[in-house]
Amino acid sequence: MPTEKTRVLIVGAGPVGMVCALALNRRGIPVTVVESEPAPVKDQRAATIHPSTLEMLDDLGVTERIRDHSLLSSTYRFHDRPTGEVVAEFDLGRLEELRFPYVLQYEQYKLTAAIAEEYAGESDFDVRFSHTLTGLTETANGIEVEYTSPAGTERMSVAYVVGCDGGRSTVRKLAGIEFEGFTYQERFIKIATSVDLRTIKPELSFRNYFSDPDEWANVFKVRGESAAGLWRVILPIGHAEDDATALSPARVEQRLQKFLPKAGPYHVEYINVYGVNQRVAATFRQGRILLAGDSAHVNNPIGGMGMNGGIHDAINLTDKLAAVITGQAGDDVLDLYSRQRRHAAVNYVQAQTIANKRLLEERDPEVRRQNFDALRRTAENLDTARAYMRRAALFDSLQDAAAIT
Repeated sequence: MPTEKTRVLIVGAGPVGMVCALALNRRGIPVTVVESEPAPVKDQRAATIHPSTLEMLDDLGVTERIRDHSLLSSTYRFHDRPTGEVVAEFDLGRLEELRFPYVLQYEQYKLTAAIAEEYAGESDFDVRFSHTLTGLTETANGIEVEYTSPAGTERMSVAYVVGCDGGRSTVRKLAGIEFEGFTYQERFIKIATSVDLRTIKPELSFRNYFSDPDEWANVFKVRGESAAGLWRVILPIGHAEDDATALSPARVEQRLQKFLPKAGPYHVEYINVYGVNQRVAATFRQGRILLAGDSAHVNNPIGGMGMNGGIHDAINLTDKLAAVITGQAGDDVLDLYSRQRRHAAVNYVQAQTIANKRLLEERDPEVRRQNFDALRRTAENLDTARAYMRRAALFDSLQDAAAIT
């Protein structure tokens, strides 16, 4: 069969796009990935890979390749920032039935690069940087794609297009699919420091959530580019503060010193201010156009569910799309993909991340006390702790989505 009758175009060479491409390639489907950036972007975004996702990556031969380059973390902690108290600790090691009873702290740009370096570059796994999608026209047998490249405007005929091109997805916009939801008034600031925060606050795990009615915080350690690693601190920014002020060295130092006071200044590796949305596409499929990852759903980063949910999209989709292309299933299974993964996005990723933010920013003293008591009870009881961790690691979302018909 001519490759244009089987080839899938994936738009976006981030972690979701590259996992999708690898999974299709493993099923014998030729793929082309186009990415508007000139090279893999070293963006400091998602970094937590949950146990459920590690199982999927292991099936693709990826987990073992990245484990030694990651930080392994089995525990995460909830703190009361005003008092400094550790409210609750959850230990994934208590889920002894898991293949991977821990998360890997491994930045998403490294996952993208690891897959590209190991597997991409052949005619059946073709990755093209500096290629920007400009048009999609569905035909009776496929899709005519138009894109710009260093050589000018080019065209390609493919069987299907998968949009993995982020929250501002060109694919989603060209398909006319609504992106339903809302935008938070406040923005977030992410600050990475090479200072070992455990020397200031020994109670830190590699993953921490600080509840505070005035200024909640997330604190995570990542490997960065050196053995010492980096600590990321994520804080909210009020809508009255402009980006220039927030990014100024003096204001960044003030924020860090307020959070964890220390003698001498902090060494800051990078900072980033960004807006945050909770949105889900009205459908993940329109004809031969499909959406996965941030193109299909975006959420606040509290809980590390965005990239993981996107990779879950990719694996669910590739199973079904390969079956359609090889004639083992009708294309109605692509509607099933949309129903299953949209259900998971709305009822788990969206619901959990919204709840996580509300927990951290709660202002009412009595409600905060009740929340802390409930967290303690949950963490102390083996059965409830296990149930909580399985949901947070998205195992429940996979099981529930699989039941959708």
